[in-house]
Amino acid sequence: MNPDKQSRRKFLTAAGGTAAIASFPNVLRAQGAGNKETLKIGLIGCGGRGTGAASQALTADPNVKLWAIGDAFESQIGVALKGLKKFGGKVDVPAERQFSGLDAYQKVIDSGVDVVLLTTPPGYRPMHIRAAVEAGKHIFAEKPMAVDVAGLKSVLESAKMAKAKGTTIQHGYCWRFSPNTREGYGKLLSGELGRVVSVYGTYLANVPKPSTDVSQRNPAWGDVEWQLRNWMAHQWLSAGPLLEQGIHTVDKIGWAMGDLAPIAARASGGRCQRDDDGNVWDHYDVVYEYPGGIICHVSERQLKNAFSEVVDRVFCENGTLEAPSRVLTKDKSGEITWTYRGKPENMYQVCHNEWFAAIRAGKELNAGDFMVNSTMLGMLGREAAHSGKRITWEQMWASNQDLAPDTLQLADKYVEAPVPVPGVYKFG
Repeated sequence: MNPDKQSRRKFLTAAGGTAAIASFPNVLRAQGAGNKETLKIGLIGCGGRGTGAASQALTADPNVKLWAIGDAFESQIGVALKGLKKFGGKVDVPAERQFSGLDAYQKVIDSGVDVVLLTTPPGYRPMHIRAAVEAGKHIFAEKPMAVDVAGLKSVLESAKMAKAKGTTIQHGYCWRFSPNTREGYGKLLSGELGRVVSVYGTYLANVPKPSTDVSQRNPAWGDVEWQLRNWMAHQWLSAGPLLEQGIHTVDKIGWAMGDLAPIAARASGGRCQRDDDGNVWDHYDVVYEYPGGIICHVSERQLKNAFSEVVDRVFCENGTLEAPSRVLTKDKSGEITWTYRGKPENMYQVCHNEWFAAIRAGKELNAGDFMVNSTMLGMLGREAAHSGKRITWEQMWASNQDLAPDTLQLADKYVEAPVPVPGVYKFG
């Protein structure tokens, strides 16, 4: 990371809440490389999700190559390349195009790639999006898009820049690409079930791996390196589990509500099982207030020895939609009236198929406003829980919350904020 050239929180102008509320276009005009040219892919972030995204990108188009790869840690690069060996000649990444360190993202971008896959911890997402947009690259950005409000405003500005350049931005809110979930939500949004009355979405999961403790820390590592190696435990890197994992359920509340802005949120939660040295909670219960008296509830947790469930229940005037594992509708008596019976498809692959098809066709594809709004919906719930206050959508957009300095290096000492305590924690 070179703080003189690029700021993790860099943004041009503060964007108000109303500016962020927009319809979500399916596609945005791309400066495609032509229908037959080889598209060179750069992977930035070589963890499990990054390797998966690279696999999907290499499958999505017959004339692509993985051209460059980068990660904060050199050891992770070899793991990712081993997992991609099955693609043979489509993986063309010699040692000189394998980059490690916090500046690896810029080296990948500058290596001659056409498209980039941004799959690092989300604390770095705004910086990476801005650098890729400025370089005129097509972008796939995993969720969430930022960890704080300042970073999210940066992403909003970057999306505007990409629109002006005509480069594409695809998002990683994967359930929006699931054919069965799309069809179910299509029935909902067409009005087939009548007006939405309320939503109850759950993301009840176990503690994600890796789970580490202080005893595994190498004394040679600085605070920043240790935190980055355990990024899901630290708010400034992961945004916390409501946004890093539960954001899928939060996003589907936005989907059910037609992606309109909420009025406010109130929430609770805490940290009862986590044994790491981080500062994130492990459970949240969030209530979103929408116009017309509609209440939407998200229950999210990462707890050991508890039952797991990921279900959306959208209650409407004339029935209920349930998704995503089994997508169906019920009438008011509880009888099933429709079940999706189409061919199963991998939603991650559909995402990349549609992205590369848009690039090849020169179609518009810019999910920037949508990406920002869904991330902000998660932040609204998190901040309401941490503060113990009712927080409005307008208050969120008026904030310049910034969770970490822009200039941190791996060897630096960094004492992060304490675990949030409602009534003590101050949102701002």
